[in-house]
Amino acid sequence: MDNLAQIRNYHALDERLASSGQPEPEQFQLIADAGYDIVVNLALPTSDNAIAQEGSLVSALGLSYVQIPVRWDAPSISDVLLFCALMQAVGDKKVWVHCAFNMRVSCFLYLYRRHLLKMPEPQARFPLSEIWEPEGVWRDLVNNVNAYFEKSGATGLI
Repeated sequence: MDNLAQIRNYHALDERLASSGQPEPEQFQLIADAGYDIVVNLALPTSDNAIAQEGSLVSALGLSYVQIPVRWDAPSISDVLLFCALMQAVGDKKVWVHCAFNMRVSCFLYLYRRHLLKMPEPQARFPLSEIWEPEGVWRDLVNNVNAYFEKSGATGLI
């Protein structure tokens, strides 16, 4: 597992969930060797350090691959709800979620853990609190998603 710490902005949230920035191509083998079943990519194919054919690379290692391309300049509530639905659907599978720098991911994981897993605020904020404080459109997204869940009592399913 020490090798996983070499992956950009790697954070283990629990025994079945980890997040990071963009892994290098050879690091996907480390992720597979660590027993992860699914790789979720929230970055655009044009994001910094994006890997061409990442889905094929990951699939060749026997892992499932899902990409939810979240625009850095325009993240949406529907992006968050799709992510939440995916996280609920994976059940007890071991999931690795990444984007370019673990900023999109940390924000989405905070919202998922806070509203769907009902974690206390300090626990739900990890690793967000370690990586950055959302500002601009990202602060707006957090506020809008919080309001969505508080007002509707929604479960996060689309």
